[in-house]
Amino acid sequence: METAAITSWTFVSEVEIPADIHPMLVAGEQPIAAYKTFRDSAVFTTKRLIVRDAQGITGKKVELYSLPYSSINMWSSENAGTLDFNAEIELWTRAGHIKINVGKKIDVRKLDKLIAEVVLNGH
Repeated sequence: METAAITSWTFVSEVEIPADIHPMLVAGEQPIAAYKTFRDSAVFTTKRLIVRDAQGITGKKVELYSLPYSSINMWSSENAGTLDFNAEIELWTRAGHIKINVGKKIDVRKLDKLIAEVVLNGH
């Protein structure tokens, strides 16, 4: 059952892994890569994708999304064309359809390979 028709995130650029992500990780889980979103960050770990979404005027309220790789059924990637601003990654999951807009500063094929590594190889 889908929780929403489409959930959408935008990855602006690749960034250093935030130091405060470590308390969220379970035993044996390691961060792999992080991306800046408009208001916060997204972190790929060895087990899941964690998207932090700061909310409100001050950004002190933070909503966390945690997507285990085992729930991804299929994905697609599309590079930006001549007139396109963003490339795209789409994930079809047990939780629903997720669309990730990928900024020009990010190599969409590198991101596609990262998703393939974690989904198909368990990292």
